[in-house]
Amino acid sequence: MPQVVLGVSAGIAAYKACELLRLFTESGHDVQVIPTRDALKFVGAPTWEALSGRPAATDVWENVHEVPHVRIGKNADLVVVAPATADTLARAAHGLANDLLTNTLLTARCPIVFAPAMHTEMWEHPATRANVATLRSRGAIVIDPASGRLTGADTGPGRLPDPSAIFETCLAVLRGAPRDLEGRHVVVSAGGTREAIDPVRFIGNRSSGLQGYALARTAVARGATVTLVAANVALPDPAGARVVRVESALELREAVVGAAASADAVVMAAAVADFRPVSRAESKIKKTAAGPAPIELAENPDILAEISAARPRPGQVIVGFAAETDDVLANGQAKLARKGCDLLVVNQVGPGLAFGTPDNAATILVAGGDPVEVPRGPKDTLADAVWNLVAPRL
Repeated sequence: MPQVVLGVSAGIAAYKACELLRLFTESGHDVQVIPTRDALKFVGAPTWEALSGRPAATDVWENVHEVPHVRIGKNADLVVVAPATADTLARAAHGLANDLLTNTLLTARCPIVFAPAMHTEMWEHPATRANVATLRSRGAIVIDPASGRLTGADTGPGRLPDPSAIFETCLAVLRGAPRDLEGRHVVVSAGGTREAIDPVRFIGNRSSGLQGYALARTAVARGATVTLVAANVALPDPAGARVVRVESALELREAVVGAAASADAVVMAAAVADFRPVSRAESKIKKTAAGPAPIELAENPDILAEISAARPRPGQVIVGFAAETDDVLANGQAKLARKGCDLLVVNQVGPGLAFGTPDNAATILVAGGDPVEVPRGPKDTLADAVWNLVAPRL
């Protein structure tokens, strides 16, 4: 049973850590909660003990004969601090050991994940940025906070990511995700574009965005700075990724091309509509006795081919996706040659296959190399297989 230490520092977002704890325990992890003294003013020890099924560790002077300030960290498979306040990040970066949590951070020899939460001004302060850089340079994973509503009426970056998103990142870390994307910027597109017919109707597809989100999530766990261009996706933002929301193919193109200018790798996992209506009705189209009028279509730009040809950065790696219903490999090989990308992930789609499912199977075609078969499994597994091929090419 994986041993997880959940550190909780003194921020209003401490209540969200209760959901993170529940996700760990219900998935079979043994969790030791270490709240700081001030964190107990937000959520009391009885709550942590009831949810974890074990006493909360709160003080270096409790059970001294067991040497908790050393034992807890040495026995852990993962330490995650959520929320991580500016104060906790500062103490961790400077190697202080003035409570049980910071002692545990010094003695842990396992991966450490920090999920910061604080007001925007504190997150953007040069001292906090320097502390984050220091922690990352030592191998810690510091998830960038989400942007949204903070305490009171304030809004901005500094919000604790959704607990389920933090949990998924932690699972990737526990699986042993390598840190081979450290210092890299990757762009991932996800979801399916919608091309408006009128204010109510659109031309779209069945893509849920699950595979693109898995790619973003695993890239964060492997150390990358991630820009996720999400088209019509109803999923919580992956922890640590910057999310740009779009609707149409033209909007997606603008976002991807802009982000690609500073990217080391671009993975086009979104299902982009091939066509769009030439004109959009300003009001809802009504039924008439004459029947529906034909919808004239125009071809959308080929974003994958465009960025593959442009390559704004030397050594940039471009990955495409091909969803096929028949002649899967033949169509995939033709698309790889036509698009000019480095890798093409080809999968068969249909009822119960790929779109909207938690699992996926694919063949990854490699320009100038042998294909790589990825058997059916969780979408995170396919995502890791993609990054395993991208990282050595960077």
